[in-house]
Amino acid sequence: MRLLLSILLSVGGFSVCAQPYPSKPVKLVVPFPTGSATDQIARVVGRELQEALRQPFVVENKPGAQGSIAATEVARAAPDGYTLMVTTNTPQAANVSLFKKLNYDPAKDFAPIARLGTISFMLMVRADFPAKDFKQFLAHARGNPGKLSGGYGSAGSQVSQAMLRSMAKIDFIDVPYKGLPQAITDVLGGSVSFTFADLANALTQIKGAKLRGIAVTSQKRSALAQDVPAIAEELPGYELIAWFALVAPAGTPREVVASVYDVTAKALAKPDVRARFASLGTDVALMNPEQLGAFIQAEIAKWATLAKEAGIQPE
Repeated sequence: MRLLLSILLSVGGFSVCAQPYPSKPVKLVVPFPTGSATDQIARVVGRELQEALRQPFVVENKPGAQGSIAATEVARAAPDGYTLMVTTNTPQAANVSLFKKLNYDPAKDFAPIARLGTISFMLMVRADFPAKDFKQFLAHARGNPGKLSGGYGSAGSQVSQAMLRSMAKIDFIDVPYKGLPQAITDVLGGSVSFTFADLANALTQIKGAKLRGIAVTSQKRSALAQDVPAIAEELPGYELIAWFALVAPAGTPREVVASVYDVTAKALAKPDVRARFASLGTDVALMNPEQLGAFIQAEIAKWATLAKEAGIQPE
């Protein structure tokens, strides 16, 4: 009887002392640099989580190795809900085919929370680039084999370039970066000929009139840049769409995952949040934890096919 009473008191004491999630600041890891599309999306979502859950959601950028550095850290973090990651198709799907070995498993090492949105890329050159449209770009590249260079900083931009090389039968030099902002900087500076920038960064550069958009990777033209043709108009079958998602370390309590998902879903339904996503060239495309888990598995297979067809050899 005394033992039973002791157990009841200890259980009761735990329930009284246990604090609701979150009871302290949450780290929101971003696998790409400040200013990247992923970073901008993370700050929008983080602000909404912070307001709803009444604790700071602190964005921490950890770029490098196509997002693998951040993904490895998050995979090894305590599964308590206080380390989350705003990820993309790069660390969560494509890296399986881009690297010979990963220090994390993009499916098994993470608890899916929510897919946030989808985005396409835009082929961009300096305002003074000789070719004025995509058709002229192809002609220029074919007339100068091996002389142009393309900078990439994510799987989306890397595979976009590889698909362009393969489908258009052109030759150019690949230049890797930790993130797209650095690639854009070098295109602006003239040391790199072109890059595939996500629409979030591309639209900003177009407004500044220093870079020019030549074509988009979506199957059809983007509503945000109707005057920029789709690559598929010249190269039928060309299409590449990237995505953003929110994940936690595997083993994170289901109630924590459910709580963060519920807040995220409500946030993405807000007109002002949807408008902010649109301004970043991103379409809200919500998935719940179960849907996202299945989606990631399918995307790993899809990006393996894309990488193989584009002739990419794992590093």
